[in-house]
Amino acid sequence: MELPTPQDLRERRTSLDLTQSALAEMAGVSQPLIARIEGGDVDPRLSTLRRIVSALDEAEGSVVRAEDLMNETLVSVAPDDSVADAERRMEEAAFSQLPVLQNGLPVGSISFSDIRHEGENVGQKAVAEIMSEQFPTVSREDSVDKISNLLDYYKAVIVTESGEAVGIITEADIAAELS
Repeated sequence: MELPTPQDLRERRTSLDLTQSALAEMAGVSQPLIARIEGGDVDPRLSTLRRIVSALDEAEGSVVRAEDLMNETLVSVAPDDSVADAERRMEEAAFSQLPVLQNGLPVGSISFSDIRHEGENVGQKAVAEIMSEQFPTVSREDSVDKISNLLDYYKAVIVTESGEAVGIITEADIAAELS
């Protein structure tokens, strides 16, 4: 068994957004002990270290990540598609907005409100002419808290891997997960 270093424990705790106090409570130890272990001031007994690692494992399992929420079927349009094509795709998929992708990379978004805002006879225009800013992007590992904060300001969040879109998350996805 490879033992974690004080740095490993600190990094793992902070990646889970746990305070030292929260971890101490979960592991059944004191907060000053967690601080001393993370600071390298004390070598804990093996039984104490196991309780701390078990608490971190349990916390990690309860964290909802982007990959748990995302829809991998990504309905999108390209910047050079016509607005009429984009409108048809939104209607067929029953979505009010779509990401605009170019070679798999997010470059913008388009919604029914973008189309209405342009007025009449926009169907032949290219999506690039009327699209809005792209949805924000997150990685597969980002937490539901980060995604929820972004969805307070945006209609959707794109999940990317190496810059390429691999999924999408909306408020409906979060509501479904939490219900």
